[in-house]
Amino acid sequence: MCGIVGYLGKKDAYPVLIKGLGRLEYRGYDSAGLALLNSDGGLNVYKTKGKVKDLDTFCKDKNISGTVGIAHTRWATHGEPSSVNAHPHYSESKNLAIIHNGIIENYADLKKKLQSKGLTFRSDTDTEVLVQLIEYIQNKKKLDLLSSVQVALHEVIGAYSIALLDKREPDQIIAACKQSPLVIGVAEDEFFLASDASPIIEYTDKVAYLEDGSIAVMKRGENLKVVDILNRELFQKIQTVDLNLGQIEKGGYPHFMLKEIFEQPECLTNCMRGRINVEATNVTLSAVIDYKERLLAAKRIIIVACGTSWHAGLIGKQIIESLCRIPVEVEYASEFRYRNPVVTDNDVVIAISQSGETADTLAAVKLAKQHGAFIYGICNAIGSSIPRATDTGSYIHVGPEIGVASTKAFTGQVIVLTMLALALAKEKHTIDEDVYTKIVKGLSNIPEKMEETLKLNDRISRLSRIFTYARNFLYLGRGYSYPVALEGALKLKEISYIHAEGYPAAEMKHGPIALIDSDMPVVVIATRNAMYEKVLSNIQEIKARKGKVIALVSKGDETISKIADEVIELPDTEECLEPLLATIPLQLLAYHIAVCKGKNVDQPRNLAKSVTVE
Repeated sequence: MCGIVGYLGKKDAYPVLIKGLGRLEYRGYDSAGLALLNSDGGLNVYKTKGKVKDLDTFCKDKNISGTVGIAHTRWATHGEPSSVNAHPHYSESKNLAIIHNGIIENYADLKKKLQSKGLTFRSDTDTEVLVQLIEYIQNKKKLDLLSSVQVALHEVIGAYSIALLDKREPDQIIAACKQSPLVIGVAEDEFFLASDASPIIEYTDKVAYLEDGSIAVMKRGENLKVVDILNRELFQKIQTVDLNLGQIEKGGYPHFMLKEIFEQPECLTNCMRGRINVEATNVTLSAVIDYKERLLAAKRIIIVACGTSWHAGLIGKQIIESLCRIPVEVEYASEFRYRNPVVTDNDVVIAISQSGETADTLAAVKLAKQHGAFIYGICNAIGSSIPRATDTGSYIHVGPEIGVASTKAFTGQVIVLTMLALALAKEKHTIDEDVYTKIVKGLSNIPEKMEETLKLNDRISRLSRIFTYARNFLYLGRGYSYPVALEGALKLKEISYIHAEGYPAAEMKHGPIALIDSDMPVVVIATRNAMYEKVLSNIQEIKARKGKVIALVSKGDETISKIADEVIELPDTEECLEPLLATIPLQLLAYHIAVCKGKNVDQPRNLAKSVTVE
């Protein structure tokens, strides 16, 4: 949510800022704006409600000169979406401009204090309070911008990433972060600033990921300087980011979501590369090798996650318990962090987050660490906050995910959880060697079987037109397929705005069966496994009530094919790996229904890609 871009260098800043905001549109936003330091000494702020293209149109007749600037896409927290509440915000004198991600929790108290000193406010935001406070400190204590920011941040409670300009110090950008990500790109005589690396990689692959509590000083003609609020200089590692433009562009697809669905075979191959040997007989995870004793000593595993990552965690629970014989709990991070949970130093906590910045999951990690638990992170974004806060972990390596509705990150998380379960089970000697080899081999074949499943795209596209105008959907599955039903329902809700619910198939008779009639499409995951006969019975009950059944079945199924209204055949694989294939048609179904309904697939309303504030 929200996006920050900044530039200081020799180029015109405006094109860099506008293009950078476009790269961050996937994060979700309701308004956009920018501030430019002009060569004539002016500090111009332009902002508008709506999209980046609306901001670009608004700026057509404005003075957009200058080689220093900051820009922002806002997702409203304090104050409704409007051009007034959009960022950047001026200080009262208009000498300063600020952009901000996060929430200043004590903004109301600070605002009241500043109003008592005679300051007036233009917006309803917590962000304007911060820039007014910085200027008040500047004027009262006769400090430069950096010192004023340091003093102000002493008084601030909350999470933030900020960037500031001061027209009296025109060759400088000050940035700071706490529990909200900031990345700085470094090139010859140039600095780039962003919420993630996607706006930067077009210009440089050398980046610095700011640590919590860091304040960065980017000054023309000088090296990057990083300090804390006590002005102690901090070592800042500059690293090479492994990202290319092709990964963050649509590549001929109409939407990022469809591109990312089709990328899954290649992405999952990358996820397994170096972890499953060429012969597909063994799994090696460096985290298990390095921390084997601590992981094997676990009396319990707790998985904390949100949204789609929580669904991946439910699949991971079943695989780990089945193969490793360790009890596993799966918690919503937002509930875990506030529930005063029982956590001990015998526990291993697995934190799952695509972005590595999910606020609730990060808070859950910190809480678990306080109780002595060992923390294992499963994330996609390299260098993000959760990997930095954990004891060890595994990246899923599926590349940047731009579509708000997660697809390849979900399957990547399931792959990593499966490899973790296999590696631990082998070390614990809780898995038969033949079973181990069979699952490892099946895992290595998943990308090829995904390619086969993706060939169903055209058929699912045609099928989706039948159900475009449905008002409700029910998704049913059992065992490993139950979390897939939850994930399929979530995808449909997220991008088509059709109400959908996922249930264990056996629970249908405990309430949801009352909803079934001829207008209720029911998606049933009914592959041929240990639960097949039970799910077949559920389908017969739905048909007896005139429900419309879309069944996902194993290739060659002749029983359910005669009963269901629509059948989608999946390649055979090991039962614990079926979620990796079954999720593909459900992603495609949600996508095509949303497209038929004319919805904004990549940027669904009210949603942000990464929930970095509560």
